[in-house]
Amino acid sequence: MEKMNRAFEKVKMMVGMEVDDEEQQAAALDNNGNGNSFAFMDEFNRNCTLSTKQRLYGFAICFAAGITCTLLSMLVFFKPIKFAITFTLGNLLSLGSTAFLIGPKRQVTMMLDPVRIYATAIYIASMIIALFCALYVHNKLLTLLAIILEFGALVWYSLSYIPFARSMVSKIMVSCFDTDF
Repeated sequence: MEKMNRAFEKVKMMVGMEVDDEEQQAAALDNNGNGNSFAFMDEFNRNCTLSTKQRLYGFAICFAAGITCTLLSMLVFFKPIKFAITFTLGNLLSLGSTAFLIGPKRQVTMMLDPVRIYATAIYIASMIIALFCALYVHNKLLTLLAIILEFGALVWYSLSYIPFARSMVSKIMVSCFDTDF
C-alpha cells in the first residue's frame, strides 16, 4: 500500500497537481533510491507555478496572438511562403496557449496520449515541413501542399480531443465519397 501511495504522489506531481505533504513526498523519493535524480526536477516544477490569474492572462495573450497571426496570414494568402510562416506561427502560439491553462508537463502528457500520439506527430511534422518548405526550399507549390497538410493535421489533431469525433468524421467522409448506390 505504501508503494501505491508513493506512486500516486509521483503521478500527481507529474501532472502538476499539488501534493498533500511535501515532506512525505521528499522522503518517499529519497527512500526509492532514485529520488535524487528526480528531486531537482520536482523542486523546479513546484517553484515554477503560476497563479490562476497569471495562467488566464498568459492563455489570453498567447491565444490572441495566435489568432491574430492566423488571421493576418489570410492577408498574404496568395504568397504561400509568407502565409506558411504566419499561419504556422499562429498555430504554435495557439497550441502554446493551452499550456498556460493546464501546464506544459500535462500538455505534453496529453499530446503523447496513445489516443492522439499519431495526430500529434503528424501535426508537429506538418508544421516543420511547412516551415522547411517556406524558409529553406522557397518553393511555392511545395509550401502550398505543406500548408494543406498542416491544416488537415490541425483539424485531425483538434478532433482527437472531442470524444468520438474522429470516428464520426471518418464515417461521414466514407459515406460522402462512397460510390456504391
